Amino acid sequence: MAFTTTQATDHRNLGEIALAPLRAIFRVFVAMAESGPRMQQLRKLNETTDEELAAKGLTRAGEVQRIFGGSLYL
Repeated sequence: MAFTTTQATDHRNLGEIALAPLRAIFRVFVAMAESGPRMQQLRKLNETTDEELAAKGLTRAGEVQRIFGGSLYL
């Protein structure tokens, strides 16, 4: 005869349970940062080719400086 167990056990340890709220908060902060206007401008810049930028007389580094203004030191 074969035996079958029908009990499922939760194998998560206490550390994983304790860190779950912190991970959720971190995910919220990341989502907020990714939905901001700077990130949207960076996505648009990443989709633009170097040739398209050159045709407009722009450089990728110049556009990054424009997007971040004085808040980022390169």
